[in-house]
Amino acid sequence: MRWLQTYPREVKIFLLASLINAAGSALMWPLITMYIFKELGHSMTDAGLVILIQSLGGIVGQVLGGSLYYRVGVKRLIVGSLALNALALGLLPIASAHFGVFMLLMLMVGFCNALSMPAIQAFVGFRFADRRGELFNVIYVANNIGVALGTSLSGVLAQISYDLSFVMNGLTSFGFAVFFYLYLNKVEKGQGDLHLERRRDSHYEQGVTGLIRRYPVYFFMGTGSLFIWLGNSIWNNGVAPFTISQGLPEWNYSILWTLNGILIFAGQPFISWLKKTVTRTSQAQMMGSAVFYMLGYTCILSVQSYPFLIMAMVLTTFGEMLISPAIPGFISDHTGKAAPFYLGLVGGMGVAGRVIGPYAMGILYDSGGLNPVAWLSVIIAALSVGSFGIHSWMNRRHTGKETFVESEIFLS
Repeated sequence: MRWLQTYPREVKIFLLASLINAAGSALMWPLITMYIFKELGHSMTDAGLVILIQSLGGIVGQVLGGSLYYRVGVKRLIVGSLALNALALGLLPIASAHFGVFMLLMLMVGFCNALSMPAIQAFVGFRFADRRGELFNVIYVANNIGVALGTSLSGVLAQISYDLSFVMNGLTSFGFAVFFYLYLNKVEKGQGDLHLERRRDSHYEQGVTGLIRRYPVYFFMGTGSLFIWLGNSIWNNGVAPFTISQGLPEWNYSILWTLNGILIFAGQPFISWLKKTVTRTSQAQMMGSAVFYMLGYTCILSVQSYPFLIMAMVLTTFGEMLISPAIPGFISDHTGKAAPFYLGLVGGMGVAGRVIGPYAMGILYDSGGLNPVAWLSVIIAALSVGSFGIHSWMNRRHTGKETFVESEIFLS
């Protein structure tokens, strides 16, 4: 962990707060389906509907969060959305007797949690402009350590009480809101304009249309992200039921995700080497990510056995490690003050893939098992390679960190 010593104290505190929040979020999501089915006594169809509603809230939250960055101000946006998320989580145990209210609260959880994401990413990009590329990667690693801790604790908490996991999640979200409130107040006093307060630019509304028209900067990147996360649904809606049908114990499936968490931390030297030698730009990292995903799904398609599932998880994890920091890094480096808008827009497109994937792959698995699901994932991954290739070609003149989207609507 010597590399962490090179960061200032405020970055270390930020990473710790982010890790704790990620751990809290991970307390709930592995259990929500079981909670609805076992504790509330509803069908798996109802459980799927709740997850769908939560995901749809996430899409709207991502897109709206980027658009509200300047209208509301990052302080109100981040602190307010995290506080509302904490409130919704705290009310879940009370609302469990009324399933309609429970679904509305889950919609609010998905919306409020996603609402803060583009604002946090944009703030990191503005605040730490000189090291934001590597910092996006460090935050990604810290969040995944938090997820690993949270998922390991979720089972223990569930043995005590499902409601306790909701409350703990709410407390960590509220704690993250308090952290940002104190942190942003300190930054405001000691730093120049980082867009912490609401901007009263009368031309903002006119400028959104202009930003959307600049499709080369976001459309093919967002489409590639949609394909990536759609194809990644193979793990829950293909591999998981496949392992059960093969008579493998449940821990065989969970160990795949344990491997994912270990690799995200232990595989950093390999990813760093790739970035220095093969995938030197954000565009190249997106392309490399899609290739890794395609190779992983090809492993599943070619030999449907547990060793090849392990190999597929290794390859797709490398793909995840490349793309997760690359997209916010590219947008922050190249879109200037318009970064919050594009972070929300591309983030929403990626969430859309997570919404479409489970339903499409569930139908395919029911009709033909793992084989058609694997075929779809390979094809989708190939399409993502093509989408990122088009994105790279259309932005080939901007391989450095020069800004090429700088709309006059953000200049005061």
